[in-house]
Amino acid sequence: MEVSPDALQRTDSVGIRALKDITFGSIAGITSKFFEHPFDLTKVRLQSQVLDAQARFSGPLDCLVQTWRKEGVRGLYRGLPAPIVGAMAENASMFWAYSELQNGLRWWHGTAPSEQLSLGQLALAGGGAGCITSFFLTPIELVKCKMQVQMLMAPPSVPSASTSSGTTLTRRKLPGPIAVLTSVVRESGLHGLWLGHTGTLIRETGGGAAWFASKEGVASLLLARRGATDKRDIQAWESAVAGAWAGVAYNIALFPADTVKSAMQTELELRGPRAGGARSTFASVFRDMWRAQGLKGLYAGCGITVARAVPSSALIFLIYDGLSKRFG
Repeated sequence: MEVSPDALQRTDSVGIRALKDITFGSIAGITSKFFEHPFDLTKVRLQSQVLDAQARFSGPLDCLVQTWRKEGVRGLYRGLPAPIVGAMAENASMFWAYSELQNGLRWWHGTAPSEQLSLGQLALAGGGAGCITSFFLTPIELVKCKMQVQMLMAPPSVPSASTSSGTTLTRRKLPGPIAVLTSVVRESGLHGLWLGHTGTLIRETGGGAAWFASKEGVASLLLARRGATDKRDIQAWESAVAGAWAGVAYNIALFPADTVKSAMQTELELRGPRAGGARSTFASVFRDMWRAQGLKGLYAGCGITVARAVPSSALIFLIYDGLSKRFG
């Protein structure tokens, strides 16, 4: 939400303002992540199969049903620790950077703290916030995506012992987030943690601009319809509705970039190294996906992503605006 100029004047320091943005953003992000994770897992698995010779799932519902039957509740929440950390990092840095970039724009244009920013300026601040956030988010999403396709890599059971009645099978132990993280660093070095960063950068920069601009625009319309002008007067349902629209705008804006990113980050697990040890690039994976399935492949998982983004984004802004109104 746009920083209220009056609230800005009452703030004791940049540190206190940053602490509030980080705290409120973290709480909102963590809460929404518990709700949306099964749908995010479905999205990643659908995106990861675009380059496969034969699709494992016919659609989002089939993916959810198969995951539930084969892996249970734990399967639906596979890889959750990384997204929890990611939600904290993403929302905390997004809201903090968005707030401070607004102040920076006022300083750059030489306007007073009481000056309201235009929707274009708010979009610019949102895009800048997304750009900053992408550098924190890429390593976290890399671990998350690799964990979300673990059960697709190999049979879930391995032989453990033989008896008179045959071979006993036990559940294969899957590596956790720390093991996945250390494996990437060991095999590819620290820079390997930023595999797929181009996709994250494009998605977060464009998506951040669309997310905040849509939220602010819809919130302003809802306030105007009842004659209110102070954004601190926004009601809970108005925050939720504006947030829901923001979630749709964020995900539709540059969804293909996210699809390419997911395919890059899971390629080694699902399809193995490229011929001759060639290194995957954003452009090469985009080209392969376009040749394989065209626009349909680049938007694999978009439907379920938008469907979960509506309540998830509504929840984020409902919590963030509520906490800002109460404690800000």
